[in-house]
Amino acid sequence: MLHNLLLKIPILGSKLYDVNDFGELIIRFIFDFIVAFILIRVIYYPTHRRKDYLFTFFLFNILIFFICILLNSVKLKLGFAFGLFAIFGILRYRTEQLPIKEMTYLFMIIAIAIINSLTDNKVTLAEVLFTNITIVIATYLLEKVWLLKHESRKVVTYEKIENIKPENHQKLIDDLKERTGLKIHRVQIDKIDFLRDTALLKVFYFEESSDVNYDENTPSVTNVNE
Repeated sequence: MLHNLLLKIPILGSKLYDVNDFGELIIRFIFDFIVAFILIRVIYYPTHRRKDYLFTFFLFNILIFFICILLNSVKLKLGFAFGLFAIFGILRYRTEQLPIKEMTYLFMIIAIAIINSLTDNKVTLAEVLFTNITIVIATYLLEKVWLLKHESRKVVTYEKIENIKPENHQKLIDDLKERTGLKIHRVQIDKIDFLRDTALLKVFYFEESSDVNYDENTPSVTNVNE
């Protein structure tokens, strides 16, 4: 009797809890977290080694999941989902520009949370499982099988101005390889300063999982002067 009475007591306009709804929330969250964990910790992190993005990806997934599932009863559905994509699609971090691959993972994490929280009885369990498994498999194949060599870039200030001549191109690449330790395969000359006898170069190299991680899109400048 007391248990039934507690269930009917409104708190902030809502009843204390509903066994069916709460159980569904737990099951959906566990499933969503498992998929997110595979994408973030198993596929993404071993290749990129960016712990700061682990925090961002996991928290985004959890927050979006709970926002969607708790507001699901409002029946905003499709418009609500696209509204979230629009909000986070224009998201910019003031402290650091988000690289394109990390932005793709962020978009995928948001999509996973929305799919696993907003699906209703019109969508079968088989369709939800197929969607999640397809995303995981496609990400794994693209990251681990088909795109093993990930081209990254770094901006450097280079002082051996004589090496930027076309006839010294291979000598330039060899010198940069030796001094940076990177597997550089091409170089782009952005700016030449004859007053200081320096050149601003973009070096492109293949980065594998065992390599030291360099942020390819952060506009930092490394001086290789000796």
